[in-house]
Amino acid sequence: MLRERILSAVVLIPIVAAAVYLGGLFLFGAVLVAGLLAGYEFLALVRHHDEAKPPMLLGILFIALLIADGQWPQEMVLRPTLLILSLALLTTQVFRGNVAGSLHSWALALAGGLYVGLALSFFPRLRNLDLGIYWLIIALLGTWTCDSGAYFVGRAYGRHPFFPRISPNKTLEGALGGLITGVALVAPMAHWLLDLDWGWGILLGIVLVFGATFGDLSESVIKRQVGVKDSSSLIPGHGGMLDRIDSLLFVVPLVYYMSVVIRALS
Repeated sequence: MLRERILSAVVLIPIVAAAVYLGGLFLFGAVLVAGLLAGYEFLALVRHHDEAKPPMLLGILFIALLIADGQWPQEMVLRPTLLILSLALLTTQVFRGNVAGSLHSWALALAGGLYVGLALSFFPRLRNLDLGIYWLIIALLGTWTCDSGAYFVGRAYGRHPFFPRISPNKTLEGALGGLITGVALVAPMAHWLLDLDWGWGILLGIVLVFGATFGDLSESVIKRQVGVKDSSSLIPGHGGMLDRIDSLLFVVPLVYYMSVVIRALS
């Protein structure tokens, strides 16, 4: 398992690094591919929920347009997308003839767009800020460091369950390990790369770790509700694309708004 995780990381990290470094359409393309895969996995997962059958094509289109709004916010895609697609998704349920699960199907399609598409739209938003490349690097490295710290500390010292009904293998000791390692990386990086005061760097690290921890646990809620272990088997050792980016769906928007707050108050 660990060997597969490492091999997958060796393949994926250069792709992510190149997309972050190049930015622009390269990053947009990478995020779009990740979003389409993760969105498909989400919609496939929730189809296990009772009679819910959220429409795949419109659900995926919803996600793609929300990601595009992050790349081209000046085009003001967000409002018409939210309006037109939410109404179109509901209209599709008319043609299902009021079968059981129609309301769930509509709600879950909307939820998938907001959960995956709107969250991922903050990748280009964050990268396009002043010093955005550094903000995004901190978000990515901080998340991976937090996840790794939680994993290894939890395996070595974990004794007390941490939300056992959602993720039985996670422990309080692992969560604290993730907090310590995450803040230990983020605070100095924020000081050196962004010239932030140490207080802001520590606060940024705490917020990032909160997002990484509960982003992962929140996806576990979805999987528990539908009775699956992984969102798919796309990435060896990591599960699906949604499993790989679940923490980042929380972290990147939080880091974006932290950057807004810090710039406003500094």
